[in-house]
Amino acid sequence: MQEPAFTLGIEEEYLLVDRDSHALAEAPDALMQDCIAELEGQVSPEFLQCQIEIGTKPCADISSARDDLKRLRAAVSRNAAKHGLTPIAASCHPFADWKTQSHTDKQRYNELSRDLGGVVRRMLICGMHVHVGLTDDPMRADLMRQASYFLPHLLALSTSSPFWQGEDTGLASYRISVFDNLPRTGLPPQFSNWQDYERSVQILTDLGVIEDSSRIWWDMRPSARFPTLETRIMDVQPRLEHTLTLAALTQCLMRMLWRLRVRNQRWRIYDHFLIGENRWRAQRYGVTEGLIDFGAAQIVPFADLVEELLELLSEDAEALGCVSELTRAREIVAQGTSASRQRAVHSAASGDGEARMHAVVQHLIDEYHQDL
Repeated sequence: MQEPAFTLGIEEEYLLVDRDSHALAEAPDALMQDCIAELEGQVSPEFLQCQIEIGTKPCADISSARDDLKRLRAAVSRNAAKHGLTPIAASCHPFADWKTQSHTDKQRYNELSRDLGGVVRRMLICGMHVHVGLTDDPMRADLMRQASYFLPHLLALSTSSPFWQGEDTGLASYRISVFDNLPRTGLPPQFSNWQDYERSVQILTDLGVIEDSSRIWWDMRPSARFPTLETRIMDVQPRLEHTLTLAALTQCLMRMLWRLRVRNQRWRIYDHFLIGENRWRAQRYGVTEGLIDFGAAQIVPFADLVEELLELLSEDAEALGCVSELTRAREIVAQGTSASRQRAVHSAASGDGEARMHAVVQHLIDEYHQDL
């Protein structure tokens, strides 16, 4: 079996904030026009007017992805600065109120607002998506079913949304709680093959419930636009290098599962009841508590899980040229995800609760720009 290219594509959503007040700000038309002129098809508005989305080109390797993502992040920052604004890459703004936000006047978003009612109004959240190139549809269905086991691991490492409307939620990823209110979200169904997936999607499209599979927002899905498997469970990362670590981890997991498939082997399929428990633990604790190893029937500390993953994926990281990016997962566990870092800044800041939240936003601004 010919080895797939395992190309990479990364999409990120950012929030725009006022440099002085740290409050959310709507993207001026001139800002979007400047970004579109410079970045062409790699930037677009998002559902809310305070959001902006970028996407890399299909990248042959992690090094190319770094160059393109750095260019995109820098361009958004540079153009936002002309209007006294700056992007932050966190999945929730620490103190903004969703009730004061307006959605973008675009047909797709107008339809979402009409169809989804009050739940979509709360979507003041940002995520990151990693596409891995897999042109064989049956393989996409097969790998999606197996890769679901690792989705909680990716969520735990990515958590960046502990605060919501000025309060500590107690969760490492509050974004997941908000997003799960939408239909067609959560862990992907365990389709036995590609035909089952297509038949299920076709039922909804034939009924006019959805226009196409782009209205399916599972934690992982076959992309509707590209020949890729798209991982969507992750919070967006303030630090560019952490984005690349999560992308490398996703890419290596796909290659590892492909290797098993070539050898007529596969990762064990567990019921969503069990995987969902790990998903909750990741959402609640990030990397500060372990996940359940179902084979061993015990909760394993996350540092140990990372070491197991690094050993499991070492051959794939070598083949894909992303060893240093992959091993940075150790740093994320040791230093804490963005959720932990935000809480540390909040705790160390002086002043009242409002001042502490402003310190968190400034921290997020600084982290966005540290690798540019």
